[in-house]
Amino acid sequence: MCIAVPVKILAIEGEHATVDYGGLKRAVSISLVKNQVVVGDFVIIHAGAAIQRIDPEEAKETIALMQEMLGE
Repeated sequence: MCIAVPVKILAIEGEHATVDYGGLKRAVSISLVKNQVVVGDFVIIHAGAAIQRIDPEEAKETIALMQEMLGE
């Protein structure tokens, strides 16, 4: 099973972004949302691609809920 995860964009270069993925830096494709996002935005990623921009408060709530579910 795959889930979509909210992450924060740290840097953008072309059609790829470096994101904060639970404290890890990861490169993801932003080709689906590249004209809609800037550094500092939160996006939902799935299968290595950003699929939607998300409100920062909603992203933080989702991250907190996921951490609670994982016992972190």
